[in-house]
Amino acid sequence: MIVVTGATGNVGRALVERLLAAGRPVRALTRDPQRAALPDGAEVMRLHPDEPLFEGATQLFLYAQAGTDLLDAARASGVRHVVLLSSGIIQEGADETHPIHVMHATVERALRDSGLDWTFLRPHAFATNALQYAPQIRTGAGTVRGVFADALSAPIHEDDIAAVAERTLLDPGHEGTAPRLTGPAATTNTDQITAIGRALGRDLHFTEIPPEQAGPELFPHVPPHLLPGLLKSFEATVGVPPEITDTVEKITGTPARTFEQWAKDHADAFRG
Repeated sequence: MIVVTGATGNVGRALVERLLAAGRPVRALTRDPQRAALPDGAEVMRLHPDEPLFEGATQLFLYAQAGTDLLDAARASGVRHVVLLSSGIIQEGADETHPIHVMHATVERALRDSGLDWTFLRPHAFATNALQYAPQIRTGAGTVRGVFADALSAPIHEDDIAAVAERTLLDPGHEGTAPRLTGPAATTNTDQITAIGRALGRDLHFTEIPPEQAGPELFPHVPPHLLPGLLKSFEATVGVPPEITDTVEKITGTPARTFEQWAKDHADAFRG
């Protein structure tokens, strides 16, 4: 049995689908099982300490947002290997006071100290971050407002992260590793809007706004206390080539998908 936290998130849902397709038993944890809409075959369980979350399980896919509270229960129930969805922000010379760094480094440290086998997945920018532009694009407007038009990233498809997670769970030899995951090429925010427009058959243009004007309408899923640090991180990427790895291909045997492919896969999310 493999337990998946964050099972209704972009990566977690894709991982559940992959593990089921591979014939593996999956227990998907979510705070609201009635609304989870997860695939048939998954054992969907409420994420609550009163539930037997890890009964019969040997492996755990852990979102950092789930925190460290689950580790003691997992170990006591027989879980031996945890694959953590960490962050590429953790690296030599990083700002260790950054809130996103603090959150992920705290969970990594707890795992190192837990006695469990661990694998830390450290993806950089998620291609799904571009969904922040969907409300604007769905209005039919040809101009999309956002910060830092020339910020560079190598966004990674969420299913490529799930594919790496699948292999690190199912194949031996990934314990004690921290693979760094990116997409295959650098893109600017302007490039991403152009690619989304192309996937929709529309001509879309990016218009830069000052970061102080960025708020919940642009970053609806970012907690307010994390937004200043996130904007600071984005500003630091303007004109700076991002890290690009071939780790997805090395682990899965398949090259990471481009942002253009991601935009085609998610075109419906941007339609009115």
